[in-house]
This record gives sequence, C-alpha cells and structure tokens, in this order.
Amino acid sequence: MSRAKLPHVLFVFLFTLPLMSARAQTRAALPDMQSIGALGSDLFLQSGTTGMVLVVVRDDQVFFQGYGETAPNSHQAPTQDSLLRLCSLTKIFTTDVLAKLVADKTVQFDDPLQRYAPENIHVPKRMLPITLLDTATHTSGLPRELGIAPRDTPHFTFPDYRTRWRWLQNQRLRSTPGTAALYSNVAFDFLSDALQSATHKQYAALLAERTLNPLKMQHTTFFPNADQCAHLLASAHDDGPCVTTEATAGSSGLYSTATDMTIWLKYLLGTGISSQDASAQAVYLLPSKLVSQKGLDHAGEPTGIGLGWIHILPLDSPSQIVEKTGGGAGFQTYIAINHARHTALFLAATDGSFETHLNLFNAANKFLLAIAGLPPLPPPPPKPAPKHRHLQRRGRLG
Repeated sequence: MSRAKLPHVLFVFLFTLPLMSARAQTRAALPDMQSIGALGSDLFLQSGTTGMVLVVVRDDQVFFQGYGETAPNSHQAPTQDSLLRLCSLTKIFTTDVLAKLVADKTVQFDDPLQRYAPENIHVPKRMLPITLLDTATHTSGLPRELGIAPRDTPHFTFPDYRTRWRWLQNQRLRSTPGTAALYSNVAFDFLSDALQSATHKQYAALLAERTLNPLKMQHTTFFPNADQCAHLLASAHDDGPCVTTEATAGSSGLYSTATDMTIWLKYLLGTGISSQDASAQAVYLLPSKLVSQKGLDHAGEPTGIGLGWIHILPLDSPSQIVEKTGGGAGFQTYIAINHARHTALFLAATDGSFETHLNLFNAANKFLLAIAGLPPLPPPPPKPAPKHRHLQRRGRLG
C-alpha cells in the first residue's frame, strides 16, 4: 500500500516560490506600530485573559507589549523577561532539529521509529511501520495522549521515557501510518526520543546545540531555575508548580520569554542572525489526500500539513498563514506567519477568571493579516449536516 505523500523536495520548491515572488511585490501601506499596539489592546480585552504577551516582527521592525497582569491582583504587566510556557509550540523546535538532522543525513524522514526504539521494545505496525515523518505530521496512528497523568503530577512531566515506551508496544494503531491525521502529543515525544537515539545525545542537549545556542536563545529551557520560576506568568487558576519538564521535551515542555521568541520569529522569517531552512516550514501532506484529519483545525481549516506546522490557505495566496497552536497549564500560545508580507506574531496568554468563548487563534489570524495589510481569511466552508441514524430496538444511537 502506498502512502498519501508527495516527495518533500517538491513541496519545499512550491513553498519557496510564493516567498520569492512576494518579496518582489510593491508593498501596500501598512499599519504603523502605534496602530499595532491598539489592535493588540483590543485583542487582549476580547480574550478575557489574566495576562498576555504579544510580539510582532515585520521585516526589521519589532513590536512588544505586555497586557494585563503577571498574576491576578499583581498590578504588574508582563515584561519581555516574564517566563512563559510554550506548550505545544515546543513541537516546532523539535521539528527544527529533525529538519537539520535530515539535511545532514543523520536521519531520514522514512526511517522507521522501530530503528530508534529501546532494546526489546516492539513498535506496533498497521500495514506500514511508523516513520519519523509520521510522528512529525500527526499521521502515526497514535492517540493524542498516553492517558491521564497520576493525580498531582506537575504539568508537562508525564509520561516519562520509560513509561511511554512500555505503553507503546501494547498499542493497536488507530490508522495505517501516513493515511490519516490525528493530533498526537505522545508521537512528538517519541520523535525527540528517536533524535536522541540517532545522535547518542540527551535530547535537551541536542536542541541546545543545534538550535538554541546558535540563536542565542538563552532563556528557552526545560530546566528553569528559581529566579526564572519566580517570573512565570500565572493564570486565574492553580496551574501547579514550575518544574523541570524534560520528560515531554519533544511535545510541550519548553519555557521561554518574549525576548527569546523575538529571536525565534526573526529566524522563522529569515530576518535574524540566521534563517530556518525552507524545508522545516514546507507542506508535506495535503489534508485532502488523507482518509481523515482530527485536531488540526484549532486556528482554521488546514490546507497543508508540515513538520508540526499547519498551513491555512493555498501556498500562492497572499493571505496564506503558517501556524502552530499551543495550550495547557493555564496558557494559550500561538505563532502565525505570513511570508507574503514578512510578518509574524507570537502570543502567550494566561487563563482569566471567566470563559469568553473567543477563539484566540482565529482572532490572532485576523490581527496578523490586518497588520500585514491583507484581507482576512474567508469563512470556513459549511460542514455537511450529520446523518441521523434510526434507533433500533437492540442498539444505541451513535
């Protein structure tokens, strides 16, 4: 059975074409930085969050603003040095390392996960083996989570290495790898374990060596010290302690600051001290070619699946967005990029005391396109009405 995948080299080429053409276009008048601040204030007020950090990079311009409070009743606004949980934005750091190891031929996308498994651990198959690319594109057939963490377990410390590998060998995959997308946190932890095995280096050290240290991201870590933890933003709820989160290094454990995330946005846009290779943000799968996709549409209807990244709108659209969502432990986090206008944003917001029902990711997309001088995303197509089943005497509905 062949996989519903096209050669990644083709997608890298297609991804870079609109970037090159966009840079040659005459730019329209864009909102100034003062206007960006006002739009950010509106976004914060709509969100109902306790505190919010916003970073915008547009060409060589940088905007930062902290809104609200570092903790309920602190009366202190977040700063560029406030500690933030990146949550699932961690995944695009993992795939940055993956893309670099593929480029230098340390690993290959089609390498089976089994090759990097601990001794005597069997990785399940379903017609096809799980590959590294499958783990990076949410198409491994693995579920979202291993299970519920034990009571009072600190956020992003479960499952650890031994727990997840013991669990894996007893699983039955939910789909044939490469054929259906199901958002999976645990798959990214297996990916970081595989990269650790391939390089014979602790994954945290590997990430520092290949990405964090070259970019001088000195405050991005799995191991926050006491001073950093004292500056961690707090939500309106009990979010648990600030602890080492190396156990989920591939999926969700990173802490960072707005200062470091400014560096990261410049790297992603290609306006900093170095640029991310286009292969790391390229499209590798088309949702339309998959049997199904679930859990990838929090910020909008996906048109392309990348290495942790989701693409909204076709590659040749000026309003196309490359994005990654995150959430957990009292935080919502988001990165969205519009390469046509060389504009990107990062935001991290802590939960407020009440639910506003605002989709912060969709609102951030509108914000991004507004400051890029582009029209908003079109509304998603209507979904077909569910087909109703007739109750049967011996069965249940649904």
